[in-house]
Amino acid sequence: MHRNLDTNLSHLHEHLLTMAGYVEQALECATAGWRLRNTTKIREVYAIETKVNESHISVDASCLQILALQHPLAADLRLVVSILKINTDLERMVDLAVNIGQNTEYYLKNESEIEVEDLSEMTDEVRVMVREVLDAFVKSDEGLANKVLERDDKVDSFKRKIWQDTTEYMKKNPSAIEQGLNVILIAKNLERIGDHATNIAEDVIFSMSGEDIRHAGKPGKVK
Repeated sequence: MHRNLDTNLSHLHEHLLTMAGYVEQALECATAGWRLRNTTKIREVYAIETKVNESHISVDASCLQILALQHPLAADLRLVVSILKINTDLERMVDLAVNIGQNTEYYLKNESEIEVEDLSEMTDEVRVMVREVLDAFVKSDEGLANKVLERDDKVDSFKRKIWQDTTEYMKKNPSAIEQGLNVILIAKNLERIGDHATNIAEDVIFSMSGEDIRHAGKPGKVK
């Protein structure tokens, strides 16, 4: 029975990693869409979303089957519970990548007027968060998970600066309001992806140590 549980947990782990790979692809394509003004990349995001939705259902079903039939305990139980939660965060990340794709489609309807250097740096930071948190899950690396949590403040700062700078620009240049709103929305969706990366980091820590740190961070932070 125990060997069967180990095999099922291994398959579940691999399935979740495949889904995580799709999420990374979706984020890469979504950000390349506005960086390169490439609508083909945006369509790739929409195709990836379908794969992730299918994986989301499959991983959930596998977790529930393990819980119902094999009754895992201790660390195994924490792992299954964490995978259920991580699965949901990954699916929501792709939803946010789709949002970025949609915002980019509107953004590309006009010539670029707004400075997006901060948005580009924010994108790089979020992609590092996603890469590191997935590595933390694969390697069961609690230290790396904590580094992801530390990056969240920087991403939040980028979002605030982009919102402030873009709002000021729109006040002075009313013709850029539509583009400005889409830049703000792209930044907002990137920040939310970062939030889901921190959720996963917290779940990695929980699965390893049993410590629940979800409410030990900044008060008022909505995830």
